Amino acid sequence: MWRFVGLRTLQAIPVILTVITVTFFLVRAAPGGPFSSEKAVSDQVRAALEAQYRLDLPAYQQYFSYMADLFQGDFGPSFNFPSRSVNELIFQGFPVTLELGLYAMLIAVLIGIVAGVFASLKPNTLQDYMPMSLAMIGICMPSFLLGPVLVLVFGIWLDWLPVSGWGNSAGDKLLPSITLGAMYAAYIARLSRSGMLEVLSQDYLRTARAKGLPEYIVILKHALRGGLLPVVAYLGPAFAGLLSGSFVVETVFQIPGLGRFYVQAAFNRDYTMILGTTVFLATLIVVFNLLSDILSAWLNPRLRYQFRK
Repeated sequence: MWRFVGLRTLQAIPVILTVITVTFFLVRAAPGGPFSSEKAVSDQVRAALEAQYRLDLPAYQQYFSYMADLFQGDFGPSFNFPSRSVNELIFQGFPVTLELGLYAMLIAVLIGIVAGVFASLKPNTLQDYMPMSLAMIGICMPSFLLGPVLVLVFGIWLDWLPVSGWGNSAGDKLLPSITLGAMYAAYIARLSRSGMLEVLSQDYLRTARAKGLPEYIVILKHALRGGLLPVVAYLGPAFAGLLSGSFVVETVFQIPGLGRFYVQAAFNRDYTMILGTTVFLATLIVVFNLLSDILSAWLNPRLRYQFRK
């Protein structure tokens, strides 16, 4: 098991280095620059600013200088917020993004697993068609469409929930969490259904039923552990996707998360903020994928046996 963890960790290093390198040179190849604005500045001021942020150096020297700072855990200063570092901005916005992602994942897991298991118990019947049809709608409807629809219905027409902000009340967090988690709930529902259908036809479940065990014990104690393995494998990438894909939802609902800084950085060509956020999120994706693989191995004895070999 430890050998597997070590190998996956080593495989992650070139992935993250590739993300850093590609992002570094892509943002510099984009038109404009961090000091391009409607209000023109003198050549002397521009030269001083570029020297301060080492933008006057050749691109390869900027790259190695950035990598040297990055290995020390320093993402550098923000061009858009001169008095603050990228580290400060990330750790200011990330707790809000993380909280939103946790709520969305909770909604996705609860709704998805219940719908998938419910559909798998009677395949090819109305009990199966209804949740799977809703799941297909959830997959096809993007968050930038679902969010405004929920705001229009529950925030404006019915006036039940606030339409923006991120306060301490549960009402502030319900609509954005549903908007962000709906698509993932649909995927989890389909994965749960397919996994349960495969497990429910296994011989050991027929044996459990033949011993006289109640159906709910057969489902909850024996079938779920194997039937939810596809869901467990999906949770790592899904949670990473929730964190890195929350920018649209944060923009629609005016949530002060990491997405706000990332969007502002993209508009203002804030190189260090774009790089820092990208590296941070890429690392999270790698970590959550690794945790998902470890959990899958723990639940599946066959995978554990393969890792021992």
